[in-house]
Amino acid sequence: MSIKSKLNRLKNHIVREEEIKTTPSKPKVEEGLEEIPFLDKWKEFGAEPFFFDGKYCMVRRVVYPLNYQHGLYSFSSLKEVIEMWNTTTLKHPLSAKGHQLSDLFFFDTETTGLGGGTGNTIFLLGHARVQGDKVILTQHFLPNPGSEVALYQSFLTSVDYTTLVTYNGKSFDWPQVKTRHTLIRDALPKLPEFGHFDLYHAARRLWKNKLDSVRLSNVEKEILEIKREGDVPGYLAPILYFDFVENHDPDGIFGVMRHNEIDILSLLTLYIHLSGAVILNEKHKYTSDKYEVARWLEALGETTKAQELYEQVVEVDSDKEMKAKLAMAYLLKKEKKYSSAMELFIEVHEKGDDTDAVAASIELAKYFEHQIKNYETAIDFANSGFMRWEVSNKTSNKTKNAKLTMEFEKRIKRLTKKLRNS
Repeated sequence: MSIKSKLNRLKNHIVREEEIKTTPSKPKVEEGLEEIPFLDKWKEFGAEPFFFDGKYCMVRRVVYPLNYQHGLYSFSSLKEVIEMWNTTTLKHPLSAKGHQLSDLFFFDTETTGLGGGTGNTIFLLGHARVQGDKVILTQHFLPNPGSEVALYQSFLTSVDYTTLVTYNGKSFDWPQVKTRHTLIRDALPKLPEFGHFDLYHAARRLWKNKLDSVRLSNVEKEILEIKREGDVPGYLAPILYFDFVENHDPDGIFGVMRHNEIDILSLLTLYIHLSGAVILNEKHKYTSDKYEVARWLEALGETTKAQELYEQVVEVDSDKEMKAKLAMAYLLKKEKKYSSAMELFIEVHEKGDDTDAVAASIELAKYFEHQIKNYETAIDFANSGFMRWEVSNKTSNKTKNAKLTMEFEKRIKRLTKKLRNS
């Protein structure tokens, strides 16, 4: 279906007054510069033109007080978050240690498609920073494909940032910026170096097993208690942009820009929540997330903090108790505290679900074979684990299933031979 056909089908999604269906006379601007259709509407929406080399883009600024509440938190909580990061010894990818609050640059884009490459154009660059007692949110809008130099000139000459905060920005938003910048780099300042906090990866770490989807809109709804009312769906953004390019009426685009505005504000709220969940100081105790946070910290080598959190999970989360004890057992084994580790492995073997019990049986079989040399007990645990593995719901990974089956059979065969020769 052609783009024009799609526009004809979806024009009912575009809100506009009946009397402005035709393009009015264009307000005149400085001599030699491009004229701007519907300039009065843009100004009423809070946007002003930015001119460069005879072309223009629209720049909109919105100011929020620092005590503005967006979902669970007031933006003023960011001050506490920065203070926590600067006083903790915890090393973490989300750590803002060494940064001031104004260093964080919350960033999101809207594009003409979801794919990468030169065929995908960014038509909206949005960002927010805390300046003093305010949150300044700025949006740079591309009025037509021929104005990209003006768009990026306005963006790159007005921002001053150290650390980018995005949602899937490492994989999508910033690579797209780099691609578009490369095409017109001779007319623009260089892209600066910076750090990058991608909150999408953090959300996946904590909630991929908890939520049906970790799309930002779903995280907003299920975790952050952010309610969108009258929001333009993200999938309509490209079609509304193509409609704008054709008729210049910005009413539909205003909805897209408000959608982008909420996305950016949600990045502030999400960073507050994730930071509190990871640091877990006395004012931030998210018991439902502790197990996943502990696993994340363990993967980062923060084993002491991970052990502390696993112990807390055992105390407050009965659903995750056995999984936390299994994780604690593995940590104790690494520290060569075999007796304490085996006590936990035995408990998980007896009370854990199939997956955890099978994992515990393997560790117990290893321990009694190699450490205690008690082959009879070792083969009992191996057989027990293998039988449970066989009757349980195996994973959908056939290669993994075959590998584990082969390991069990090999272990039992070896133990049978050792038992016979003992």
